[in-house]
Amino acid sequence: MGTRIVDQGGRKKKKLGDLLVSSGSISEGQLLTALDNQKATGKKLGESLIDLGYITDTDIAEALHRQLGVDIVKLQDIEIPDEILQLVKESVLRKYSVIPFEYSMLNMNELRVAMADPMDIFAIDDLAFLTNMQIEPVVTTPADIIAALDKYYGNNEAMEAAEKFAKEQEERKNSVKKEETINLEDEINNAPIVQLVNKIIEQAVRQRASDIHIEPMEYQVRIRFRVDGVLKTIMNYGNELLSAIMTRIKIIGGMDISEKRKPQDGRITSVVDRKEYDIRVSVLPTVYGEKAVMRLTSKQGLTRDKKELGFNEEELKAFDHILRHPHGIILVTGPTGSGKSTTLYTALSELNVDGVNIVTVEDPVEANIDGINQVQVNNKADMTFANALRSILRQDPDIIMIGEIRDGETAEIAVKASITGHLVVSTLHTNSAASTITRLEDMGIESYLIADSVIGVIAQRLVRRLCPKCKKPRNATYFEKEQLEYPKEFPLEIYEPCGCQQCNNTGYMGRIGVYEIMTVTQSIKDIISKKGNADDIKRAALKEGMHTLKMSASKFVIDGTTSMAEMQRIAYE
Repeated sequence: MGTRIVDQGGRKKKKLGDLLVSSGSISEGQLLTALDNQKATGKKLGESLIDLGYITDTDIAEALHRQLGVDIVKLQDIEIPDEILQLVKESVLRKYSVIPFEYSMLNMNELRVAMADPMDIFAIDDLAFLTNMQIEPVVTTPADIIAALDKYYGNNEAMEAAEKFAKEQEERKNSVKKEETINLEDEINNAPIVQLVNKIIEQAVRQRASDIHIEPMEYQVRIRFRVDGVLKTIMNYGNELLSAIMTRIKIIGGMDISEKRKPQDGRITSVVDRKEYDIRVSVLPTVYGEKAVMRLTSKQGLTRDKKELGFNEEELKAFDHILRHPHGIILVTGPTGSGKSTTLYTALSELNVDGVNIVTVEDPVEANIDGINQVQVNNKADMTFANALRSILRQDPDIIMIGEIRDGETAEIAVKASITGHLVVSTLHTNSAASTITRLEDMGIESYLIADSVIGVIAQRLVRRLCPKCKKPRNATYFEKEQLEYPKEFPLEIYEPCGCQQCNNTGYMGRIGVYEIMTVTQSIKDIISKKGNADDIKRAALKEGMHTLKMSASKFVIDGTTSMAEMQRIAYE
């Protein structure tokens, strides 16, 4: 069965390109272009086809499944037993991009192996020789295999690199004379440490982490990833590795490696699985040594289609209505990590057409967008938000994006810019849409100017989505229905997190935005002009049809997108 896809006589391998053309997945012309691209770049044909945008890796797997008659598998749904993981060395699995995952139900001497290329005769022969078993190829995507290898062997690899480094350091200390010092440059470029830092970044990307925390403790270095807003420990190393890890991070982040007493900020660009990631690094001295936090963002992740953000139909209409204004201020508010930047970048991508000049002032620039002029704040060069804004106003902008309104001076320039015919979009750290108005008043902006300039406020939070595979239903209690403002006489089924292979036993997979969109109508303008408080503004906005964060989150609980606990976490009112 394992050799079903290979000619028994001549052992001739079928070509991927021919299979994809015969399945109708790509045209002859696209294949020829991809083959030329393959020659120029030295990549595999599949990678060239994906890079050119002709096909996705899922399409390739589906086409191979149909054309060759081999099974198709999703590895994230499967728990691979240890005995199978120990059959073949990880280096061999990575070399061929394969992973064995189960024994055949029909024949215990047959091993089912997930392969990105089920026509790879050399891989099948090698695995058959190493395991002394028949091999049944099963097709999956390369990304699925890399994620599985990372899940089951990633920590081993990182641990090996860490142990190798510690061993080398020990040997070098013994070999150098006491008066000699180990060359710092050698330590930095030491292959195991380079490997270890790369491995940490790769693992974080593949586990969907938004942040990496490298924390020194008394006797060890703890590595934690923030996934879906929650930190979890991934690995602990001996603290003798700390200085080498920090030095490597400082070098690739463009920081001063000799400075260990002051906080530093840097930036790294890293490519993982053919996607470019922008990593902002913050280094902070603590009592046990320097701590690093690395925030990962991908250009694709920040500029999404607005339908992916979690807006319902009414909210989409309100969002579009606010964006159609030719001038005024649009404010996006919420705590750190609530998705404000994603909403802003999505709005900018929507507004980014040929006829407008968009300029941004950011600290730091989070993602580079083609066609938008982005300015980085630099306090050392006296390029503050306020100074940059003054210069930008002389650059004939139509739309100005301010990363964050931090002080009265920036707020004042933003208000004046919006009144003189510019559309200004920015963020503020406030708890609700209504309290944003009072925050601007606290910054010293006259209430009549706020009423005149602010056209809309979007307050937002992120809630974790329940894993669709393992979430379990239960009946809502009387008290829960009351909290959800659901008729108490009707039964209501809500869902709870459970935990499975797919969601790494957390019960949640990904996050979705919850919004409170306040369009500043004439009645709200009147209340602002009369210096009304946040409660007055909120009451008026609710009359005008605004949904609070709690109301929006309740909808997600009722339709089974998220859990009661997640709603209670963000809707503390």
